[in-house]
Amino acid sequence: MTFAWFMEQALYHPRHGYYSSARARIGREGDYFTNVSVGPLFGRLLASQFAEMWQLLGRPNDFTIVEQGAHGGDFARDVLDAARSRHPEFYEALRYTIVEPFQPLREQESAALSGFGDKLAWRRSLDDLAPFCGVHFSNELIDSMPVHAVRWSGSDWLERRVTSSGDEFLFVDGPLSNSQLAERVRPIPLPLPRGYETEVNLGALHWIEALAQKLTRGFVVAVDYGFARDGFYAPHRRSGTLQVYSQHRTLSSPLLHIGHADMTAHVEWTSLVEHALSCGLQLAGFTDQYHFVTGLLTEDLTRDFEREPKTARALQTLLHPGFLGMKFQFLVLSKNVAAPERLHGLRFARDPHQTLGI
Repeated sequence: MTFAWFMEQALYHPRHGYYSSARARIGREGDYFTNVSVGPLFGRLLASQFAEMWQLLGRPNDFTIVEQGAHGGDFARDVLDAARSRHPEFYEALRYTIVEPFQPLREQESAALSGFGDKLAWRRSLDDLAPFCGVHFSNELIDSMPVHAVRWSGSDWLERRVTSSGDEFLFVDGPLSNSQLAERVRPIPLPLPRGYETEVNLGALHWIEALAQKLTRGFVVAVDYGFARDGFYAPHRRSGTLQVYSQHRTLSSPLLHIGHADMTAHVEWTSLVEHALSCGLQLAGFTDQYHFVTGLLTEDLTRDFEREPKTARALQTLLHPGFLGMKFQFLVLSKNVAAPERLHGLRFARDPHQTLGI
């Protein structure tokens, strides 16, 4: 079987997948730590950015926030809480839709968001989503999409597949499994050392195609970790970026603890953005989390930090270069928006085309 199929079963099998079974544990006591783990501050900051997007779009009365990868609903609750208390006019105009295919997670999200019933809707997939004006938001969604694993033989690309031997799973190499994968390995910069391994995320390309068709006017905000193309396929990255986490430890192989550990691969941002542009989206900005969050800070928020030491510590966690500040990047795409680069989150960002090599 292809590794992409294997990874999909390990993470998303309806009964046994790590995410779909609701076994995924996030936070200090879980398997990995993310922005939402610091508390409500991340949602409060993004609520202010979403409110500014609403204003930039002319304050429409049908603004929809679509979240994919909601992981129990904590971020949605934090955004809605902040919008209701700090941006009441925006709160009146917004609707919140969660794309969630798995019933155990929908039940968790529904319980977390019980106080916002009139604002909420769920959809099983992007295909079920009606065309919308607003913003699609994701936090660590793309890195958890199944990837094809490939290896450079010295003369051509081979695809890494998974087979079984007794009660063990093993990797074997074979020809590339489809023409789209063959097309996507062509731009990988050569030369590379023989035996070089890396990943190709075809799912992310299909995802941005579907999303571009559903967004009529507004933004896509994707928060994740990765590299521009040249950095992703740098010769020294001989083993690729695929990682497996359990209880904040990195496991030695994705073929172990199947369905009980997180499996992730970094995002190759350049190819994703190139494909987004070909689907009719525009590149509004790209920057690291430190600069994006710094751009969102206002005098009102700064005064809050002086009164709330716990919030100040949360901000330090989000911004610290050695922790989350440089780990994550913010990609902002737009469609039918005038001057999207005026967003506060992008005011300290560098030229995204130069950063991504586009």
